[in-house]
Amino acid sequence: MSTYVYGITTGSHPSLPDGMEGVGEPARQVRIIKEGDLAAVVSDAPEGLRPKRRDLLAHQNVLAETGAAASVLPMRFGSVSPDDAAVAGVLAERADHFKERLEALAGKVEYNVKATHDEEAVLHRVMSENPEVRALTEANRKAGGGSYDDKLRLGEVVVAAVQHREVEDAAELQRTLEPVAAAISVGPESTGWLANLSFLVERASAEDFIAAVEEVRKGQPHLEVRLHGPLPPYSFVEPGPSEPAETHH
Repeated sequence: MSTYVYGITTGSHPSLPDGMEGVGEPARQVRIIKEGDLAAVVSDAPEGLRPKRRDLLAHQNVLAETGAAASVLPMRFGSVSPDDAAVAGVLAERADHFKERLEALAGKVEYNVKATHDEEAVLHRVMSENPEVRALTEANRKAGGGSYDDKLRLGEVVVAAVQHREVEDAAELQRTLEPVAAAISVGPESTGWLANLSFLVERASAEDFIAAVEEVRKGQPHLEVRLHGPLPPYSFVEPGPSEPAETHH
């Protein structure tokens, strides 16, 4: 039977609560596979697993319970291995990597920050900031609305100005929040968001990070900023997130 993997932790991790249940209906019993200095938190994998609310919560709960006692590398929902031996093989093969990541992520959580523009507010800002937009708007107004070509030109200039503002705001958001994080991972560009960033944050300084996000909201009222977390550090299990230029402790 294939094996469902919740996360990876140290071999010295305190044992899990008795009868702990994971994904599936009926819920599968959670167990530990030990290999050298590492351990994987697993259960049997249910057939045809789908990301239903009950199973997503079960996955999160296992990680929360495991992470409460010691550092854990969270696997994303739906991580399945052919069998227990295959899991042990991966633990042995990538032992150095997993140990380095466990050390790097100890005492840290992930926050995801997404931002988009408030359409009306950003148009207002572009109008006030951009001399070309102001000049074209004024010329069209004096001409009783302007010709079709004039309106088209104004539309093109406004779109370009808003796009430029998106790039600027995404960079500014990253620049503001990086100093209060231990690392950053830039998420895939998805429609509707001008920024999709995951930050690795010391659990002890999470309040500072949340306060920094609030400062962005106050200082950039044309931005709609969504903060999601604290989460297990899913985006930082693999190496490669950029370290901030300077970190304030």
